[in-house]
Amino acid sequence: MAVSELISRINPLTTHPKIETDMHIAIVGAGFSGLGMAIRLKEAGVDNFTILERGSEVGGTWRDNHYPGAACDVHSHLYSFSFEQSATWSRSFGQQPEILDYIKRCTAKYKLREHVRFDTTIVGSDFDEDAGIWHVHTADGQTLTANVVVSAVGALADPAWPRIEGLEDFAGKRMHTAQWDDDYDLAGKRVAVIGSGASAIQVVPEVAKQADHLTVFQRTPSWIMPKPDRPIPEEKQAEYREAPHKLRRRRLKIYWINELFAPFVISDFGPLKRVAEKMAKSHITKQVKSQALREQVTPDYKIGCKRILISNDWYPALQRDNVELIGDGPARITENAIVTKDGRTIEVDAIVCATGFKVPSKAAPFPITGRAGVDLNQAWGDGAEAYKGVTVSGFPNLFFLMGPNTGPSHTSVLAFTEQQMDYTLQAIAHMAKKKLRFIDVKKSVQDKFNRGIQWRMKYTSWTSGCNSWYLTDSGKNTTLYPGFNWEYRVRLMRFKSGEYEEVKQAAPSAVRARKAA
Repeated sequence: MAVSELISRINPLTTHPKIETDMHIAIVGAGFSGLGMAIRLKEAGVDNFTILERGSEVGGTWRDNHYPGAACDVHSHLYSFSFEQSATWSRSFGQQPEILDYIKRCTAKYKLREHVRFDTTIVGSDFDEDAGIWHVHTADGQTLTANVVVSAVGALADPAWPRIEGLEDFAGKRMHTAQWDDDYDLAGKRVAVIGSGASAIQVVPEVAKQADHLTVFQRTPSWIMPKPDRPIPEEKQAEYREAPHKLRRRRLKIYWINELFAPFVISDFGPLKRVAEKMAKSHITKQVKSQALREQVTPDYKIGCKRILISNDWYPALQRDNVELIGDGPARITENAIVTKDGRTIEVDAIVCATGFKVPSKAAPFPITGRAGVDLNQAWGDGAEAYKGVTVSGFPNLFFLMGPNTGPSHTSVLAFTEQQMDYTLQAIAHMAKKKLRFIDVKKSVQDKFNRGIQWRMKYTSWTSGCNSWYLTDSGKNTTLYPGFNWEYRVRLMRFKSGEYEEVKQAAPSAVRARKAA
């Protein structure tokens, strides 16, 4: 494939011919991925779809995570739809309010609200093989039917609370960053933040400005790079509006810079690791004055083994007079204090848990029963697996966006999910054209793909010895993709029907006979 063709396929996505079908499609989740899938369906002429959203508004991660300092760690021009680029980003790295506003604008432009069923929580789904229909059960007792289900739940949906003795008995204010209480005033309070990962490095600098005293509990330090964030001048925004090709070129430039940096993040190759670690250690040296604190914030594992973070204000925040960093998690929590592992008792008014999310690639996003009554969690007993991260053998007409082993380590998640949307659309078009009851990826195809993924995983940073949320309890990485994004996109560019079992629609008389039986 010529480089020019590859670039054109990466940005923007392929335009599909109109799809003629009366199939009903259920999309689970009204975040970036679910809304993007809905837009792509509309563009293909498919209007018979329903978006099931457990919240009362669109936005997913960016609706729920509105803690002080919440922002994206991917450039704004890449962390947006390639088919709906925005010229008006105010900063290189978008902040939560602006990202949520972008999502709402896309929802309004493509008239998606009429397709969304808000406040709808799915409690289970099962596949009727005879009819080729998914039955989706909701918490309010309803059952919806769909020919195709697209799971767009995402990776940052359900907050993970730390397992600390006494946390439930704490009498003060207790918050998770994903369930922030905007009405609670931190001014003058004694606050503890548990965690030092992606959300912690954003919320701590903001909390430190308000709290009387802040105690940060860092179980494991993170490798942190400088954040090249800056305002985008209004004249530059105007230039992008007037010359969209410059905006597309800007996006493409960011994309390929990220791809060039990928080996430094993914590969376990020693020389690459040393270059990356030297950059991160230089950031520590420039920002941290105390040698003791430098040692406390310097990880003892290879860079890339856990998520690499970017921040310019995390280290300065830790050096404020009203901030103390404790290099371990709490031993236990009492009614009004946190007891450290060395026996200290620190009285606090509020506890903020910046402890991340439950990882959906380790378990089904909701109870799912496929062919022959097989439960997806049973099928994933040894860790989640899917073909190209999108389809799972034994679960026909079910497609995952950001499924197993498709998480990004160096680029925008949308660079993965957009190609998954395109692949899913191709599959739907194939089913419609061939009048198929269902398609089911062959187990041998899925197994071969995943053997290759796990073989490649042995040479990545993520299996170099540290414990991270990327891994299952057995040490299997079911979360990230062990390669370049462009390579993943090439794999998904063409839906190959030969990799799937195809079952045609039954004749009406045959359907009646089965029902009578």
